[in-house]
Amino acid sequence: MKALATLFLALSLPGSQFAPPLRVPVGHPIKHEAHKGGQWYFAQHGHAVYCYGPVMMVTQADGNLQRVATFCKGDKTMVPLKD
Repeated sequence: MKALATLFLALSLPGSQFAPPLRVPVGHPIKHEAHKGGQWYFAQHGHAVYCYGPVMMVTQADGNLQRVATFCKGDKTMVPLKD
């Protein structure tokens, strides 16, 4: 009887409830939060690109400076911009 009373008391205390384990639905990819604060730029190859990072000036192999947008949508880290 003493054990039964202890069990009921333990279950009635706050924070003693058992939480179900967190599950990810099978077949549903986890959605990442979209980036905010990007801007559209006109790329040198003639298409518009959406980039999140700052515009920078980088030195090319021949010594000229090239304006590039950084951290663009997709897998592009830097995209040369049309002046």
